[in-house]
Amino acid sequence: MKPKIIVICGPTATGKTKIAIELAKSFGGEIINADSMQVYRHMDIGTAKPSIEEQNQIKHHLIDIVNPDEQFDAAKFASLSSSIIFDLNQKGIIPFVVGGTGLYIKSLIYGIFKQDQIIPDIRERLRQEIFMFGAPYLHNKLNMCDPESAKKIHPNDSVRILRAMETFESTGKKISEYHINHGFRETRFEALKIGLFIERTNLYERINNRVERMIEMGFLNEVEKLLNMGYSENLKPMQSIGYKHLTDYLKGRISFDEAVITLKRDTRRYAKRQLTWFNADPDIIWVNP
Repeated sequence: MKPKIIVICGPTATGKTKIAIELAKSFGGEIINADSMQVYRHMDIGTAKPSIEEQNQIKHHLIDIVNPDEQFDAAKFASLSSSIIFDLNQKGIIPFVVGGTGLYIKSLIYGIFKQDQIIPDIRERLRQEIFMFGAPYLHNKLNMCDPESAKKIHPNDSVRILRAMETFESTGKKISEYHINHGFRETRFEALKIGLFIERTNLYERINNRVERMIEMGFLNEVEKLLNMGYSENLKPMQSIGYKHLTDYLKGRISFDEAVITLKRDTRRYAKRQLTWFNADPDIIWVNP
């Protein structure tokens, strides 16, 4: 018998945290975070991390487990969350896997495909190229060496572009070949996947309002504190939505108003990419929050 899990997924700002807490209370469950940013310490406001009060209501796993300069990826998430699920299953506790990082959820349910070792120097060089020239620049390079993968990755999705390029340059193989060989057909868990859907106009309004609340809560101070703690703006989590925008403002590269406007815009674009990812999964049951 495969362990059973309940997945609560969907784009940002749909209220996944609130609903997951209520469901976990009702059904005697615990929550496993499946948001790639909420694993980092000191990054609370910009990641919409559950508050201490919310975490006290229901036990949460995989929140605040690494520092921003520590390596964390889908493979580590799949390994850690699997162990937690098996442990909860033995205790008769329902695991609620909650978050909007589709790759993490897919990696958990289907496993990670095995590939040759990535060369660190290549990874660092590609990260510098993204920092200096932008994600679309690297996306163009990906299109030349692996057009099949490039078609599936948004030109601004720096994480997936980097993953595909470092795979090709380190191994000489296209990441799409690894995907084909893996197949992603056999599941490790029996998953009930619930997707939260809000009509796009309303969702975008919620996103804009959330950004404004984050600013009011002290998001700018959070970013400034991270920089003062010595965390480089080139780190992967510091290049994420919100942190990058406010860092650009603090470094004098853009105005505050421009930072907020582009932050709202890029968050809306991110939500659209999340919807595209999750819509490709026919097993997700879509419901209004």
